[in-house]
Amino acid sequence: MKFKVASKALYSTLSGVSKVINSKNTLSILDNFHWRVDGDTLVITASDSENTLTAKVAISDVEGEGEFCVNARRISDIAKELPDVNVDFDINETNYSMKITFPGGNFDMMTLEGSQYPQTIESIEPDSAFEMECPSTQILNGIENTLFAVGSDELRPQMMGILWDIKEDGITFVATDTRKLVRYIDRTSAPGMTASCILPVKPAVILKALLGKDEKVHVTISPRSAVFKTETLTLASRFIKGNYPDYNRVIPTANPFSVTVDRGAILTAVRRVSVCADPGHGLVKFRFTPTRVEMKVDDPNVNTFAHEEVPCDFTGEQMIIGFSAAYMIEILSTLSTDEVIIKLADPGRPGVFQPDDNKENTDLVVILMPITVQDF
Repeated sequence: MKFKVASKALYSTLSGVSKVINSKNTLSILDNFHWRVDGDTLVITASDSENTLTAKVAISDVEGEGEFCVNARRISDIAKELPDVNVDFDINETNYSMKITFPGGNFDMMTLEGSQYPQTIESIEPDSAFEMECPSTQILNGIENTLFAVGSDELRPQMMGILWDIKEDGITFVATDTRKLVRYIDRTSAPGMTASCILPVKPAVILKALLGKDEKVHVTISPRSAVFKTETLTLASRFIKGNYPDYNRVIPTANPFSVTVDRGAILTAVRRVSVCADPGHGLVKFRFTPTRVEMKVDDPNVNTFAHEEVPCDFTGEQMIIGFSAAYMIEILSTLSTDEVIIKLADPGRPGVFQPDDNKENTDLVVILMPITVQDF
């Protein structure tokens, strides 16, 4: 079996596919890529047994077809160092040795029989699957706006992923770690059916890294897994089992007081004062008045103190409330508008953070639980 491939295209494809491989695998075969020559296409697959990622790269001067496995780390390192030329691959199908030839040099390495590679994601039965097509931006925006709020507590596995609550007119993406919750609704495309699943962090990160901005993504959802497919990539991933909490019950609907503030100004101020915060809880005290918001941080353990204020428009008279600096920074960094709106009820109830103007067909809401403070 022989073929020729552009070295840079090969390295780019290997770099993307390798994102699914774990640093340590229970099955040693999963340390390898699965390569399959199919006509003028080289199909490269990697898996961690829960997620399987496949990409295609064009090849030429093909002689024969077949499949084999090649060590992922070694072939990626080789591809990285190859000159920007077309490289010849020659695989001996008897002993599975592989020769890589380029102008001025060559590499020799051993491969493994392709049939050893496991089929790690079950096939999706057409009669039990839900299919939809949506723009990649809808998926990317959903992931980018929710990923920061995903939980890490293994005692609550359902919260260790992003909920996709698919409705007929759009997709709602939800993530929470019990301290903060984000709900992002995107109606850019209408699936026309209802379904829901919890996508783990790893495939979400892979999609965020590899999806292009202007691609169509075909999504197939079965009871236990999903397949995301573009012209060049296919990602199959198992869901997190269990039922997601009822997020709509958590989002306050009657916070009477509203703060409108410049997002960049308050974000910069929180970052500055947080330098002096107690690392144990990162508490920042906020005092909202009709024309300004004051921020105060002190750590009596090391005798540090910080105070700052920025202009704002507050509909109440005065309110003192505490929030975690780290969570505030995450939320304000995720919101992208020039101004943000913070809706409050009292110092013991969660604050609701929203952009001052949602993009067309979208609705973003973030809630953050406060930290109890006695005084400012």
